[in-house]
Amino acid sequence: MITGHGAAQQLQTSVQSLGIQRPLIVTDSGVVASGILELITEQLVSLNVTYEVFDQVTPEPEVEIVEICTHAFNAGHYDGVIALGGGSAMDIAKCVAVYAHYDGPLEELFGENKVDQREVPLIAMPTTAGTGSEVTNIAILSDKSQQMKKGIVSDCLLSDVAIVAPELTLSCPRSVTAASGVDALVHAVEAYLSNFATPITDALAVKAMNMIIYALPKAFANPNHLQAREDMATGSLLAGLAFGNAGVGAVHALAYPLGGRYYLAHGVTNALLLPFVMEWNKLACLKRFRGIAVAFEEPVAGLSDDAVADAVIKRMHKLCTDMAIPSGLRSFDIPESAIPELAAEAINVERLLRNNPRVLTQSDIEAIYRAAY
Repeated sequence: MITGHGAAQQLQTSVQSLGIQRPLIVTDSGVVASGILELITEQLVSLNVTYEVFDQVTPEPEVEIVEICTHAFNAGHYDGVIALGGGSAMDIAKCVAVYAHYDGPLEELFGENKVDQREVPLIAMPTTAGTGSEVTNIAILSDKSQQMKKGIVSDCLLSDVAIVAPELTLSCPRSVTAASGVDALVHAVEAYLSNFATPITDALAVKAMNMIIYALPKAFANPNHLQAREDMATGSLLAGLAFGNAGVGAVHALAYPLGGRYYLAHGVTNALLLPFVMEWNKLACLKRFRGIAVAFEEPVAGLSDDAVADAVIKRMHKLCTDMAIPSGLRSFDIPESAIPELAAEAINVERLLRNNPRVLTQSDIEAIYRAAY
């Protein structure tokens, strides 16, 4: 991991150390239009490295895009992948790196530990502060044909080098800053409340929560606030390390059907659901909310554990409102009649629900969706 202001200039060293001579840069059209790409390509030119750019990544990473990008990678005889963008670019690039030399269909790689090798060097350079995908071993893809999201989980998806540079996030649109920033906070909160939390992941999650809760409003209000951008980049990285080990829970499990069926941005759905899932979970982990309150620096001296939890949830609602996150599922024209079907899909996301501190039934999930409606 290479972090901090100016870290983007370390790409040259990383390319050389990995022996990459012909990289494919995986990004999206928005990053290209922002001018960020030039910060990357000028370093490659200085090394006399031949590169090409794949900029067809969509806002929500899709199975079809992985297949198209992998075909381009193999046809061009590239020897490395540089991911430049938000979580979508990260996830597409990670999948291409493991799928490029795989003989079977992509479908065979979905699930946990179905990938056992990766021959392609991978460098990740996030342009948003939110997903933490640059340091996690998971990629989530949308399967439009089945209207659902699928995950590939394997340590082979971990990048060789993660370059987390705040200067790469300066051009991030305000709406993306908000959604991805709250998404990072969701990662930290869910990791902290996870059944598989440890003292190490707790330390990462608490610091991430503390940095994000203060830096995000500043980055949202003043997109050129470099210190806020750096704190968000670092906070997102810490949150990624926390949930990459402790896992995330019901917020993500309930968000997947919304993204798969209605193509809603992952960060927005997580942000929308978080306070309502926290309200449901507090019965199972009430005292843990005091740790979140400490991270938020909430004045809770003398309050009962229940009151502390309520204060934390209230703070989350306020943050989402301040970040202009839509206040309910109805804001996206999702019919209330769809809730039973959404719950039926969410209950099958067992990989995430097993991390959740409270065991949820399908009717419980329906109740959370209705509260968030």
